[in-house]
Amino acid sequence: MSQNCAIGTCKHVSCALCHCCQQNICISHLKEHNDILNARLNPLVDEVNALGERLQTMDLKKKVAYCRRKLEQWREDCHQKIDHLFEQKCRELDQLVAVKTNKQQQDFIQVRSKLMKLTNDQEATQKDIDLLTSSIRYLEGEMNNIEQKCFQITIQPLILDARSITFKEKNEQDFDLSTRYPIYKKIQYIPGSCFPLASNEHYLLFHQTPNLCLVNQELTIVKQVLWPYAIIWNTCWSSILNGFIIMTQNSIYLVNEKTMSIENLLRNPKQNWLACTCSDLYLFVSTNEWGPSVTQFRLSLSIDLVQQWQPPKSCTKDEAIDAMVYNNETLALMIRNIFERSIRIELKFSETFDCIWSLRLDTLHNLNNAFACCSLTSGEWLVVNSETRQLLQITKFGILKIKITYGRALHRISLFGENFLVIATDTDLNFHKLKLDT
Repeated sequence: MSQNCAIGTCKHVSCALCHCCQQNICISHLKEHNDILNARLNPLVDEVNALGERLQTMDLKKKVAYCRRKLEQWREDCHQKIDHLFEQKCRELDQLVAVKTNKQQQDFIQVRSKLMKLTNDQEATQKDIDLLTSSIRYLEGEMNNIEQKCFQITIQPLILDARSITFKEKNEQDFDLSTRYPIYKKIQYIPGSCFPLASNEHYLLFHQTPNLCLVNQELTIVKQVLWPYAIIWNTCWSSILNGFIIMTQNSIYLVNEKTMSIENLLRNPKQNWLACTCSDLYLFVSTNEWGPSVTQFRLSLSIDLVQQWQPPKSCTKDEAIDAMVYNNETLALMIRNIFERSIRIELKFSETFDCIWSLRLDTLHNLNNAFACCSLTSGEWLVVNSETRQLLQITKFGILKIKITYGRALHRISLFGENFLVIATDTDLNFHKLKLDT
């Protein structure tokens, strides 16, 4: 028995069951349903085309640039090790030859000296002649051995294991300040120590008067060197120089990670610096004054001025920059205002110094307290509010996410690899373990 179309206003007889709506509808409405479904394909076509264009223009070179630099650094290190071993073995070979020839030289001098003495005295006996002849024959035989025999060398082939270098996608694990990560270890400060911190993948650099110290991932001090210079205002890691940048009031130093040697990169007695941070190629420094300037230097064989930003581009003349941290082509600045007694964190593009966002913190500052921050792997920021002894987590969009009271006088903060958050207090260097054991 025939049925009418399920569409209420339609008087036609149904001719098919629509699988889309599970209703009996006429041929006209079946076609309408089909047209509606086909029309919904058009936006999907546009999206697929857009993804195709995006795939064609996608440039991941910047994303893998850091890995490329690490590979190049590994290659340079391997070449240096091979060159050092080659030079060492050449010296050993030269020393071996020198020992042999020196012995023959001494024997030759002794034989010649005896012969000259007997010749001058004209009192040679048959015994003297026999001894000299025997010594000459022995010396001649030794020289024949040296000339005829070659030193043997055994060289093991250099084995390179491809498994020693691996790649994996970086897991940007969300950091949650509310987790209250426990203190895993403390290193007590000696009175008179400076609080700035800097780290790379392997080491954390801190000042434990009178030394600069390097802590490894096992939280053991593995290297240290005497720091004989002025108070350390700030420090950061430079990947291109493969060392730690240390800033005092008017000098910039480089500390070699491997040798702990200290090199003065720049000195300006007329300058008063405070904050610094490094990108892959550049060093950014700010002056310690109201209405500070921010200078960009290119790091290579020398340290070269690139550009400088003055107020109001850096900040206003009534403001100072407490801290500056680079991350992913941006600079986070901790800025204080002298008249408002306010503190804000401001994110700027590192190339143009244009502001991306700004967040004023709900606190009134004391001139004696400094403010610091560090970047998190997820693109967020962690701020030290030394006035209230609080830690503040700021989203990548400049929104306050969470804040907690730390309970101790805070000075500096740093991420150390993927495992530790390091906080410098008045008395201790606290290592908070981020990955809890399960």
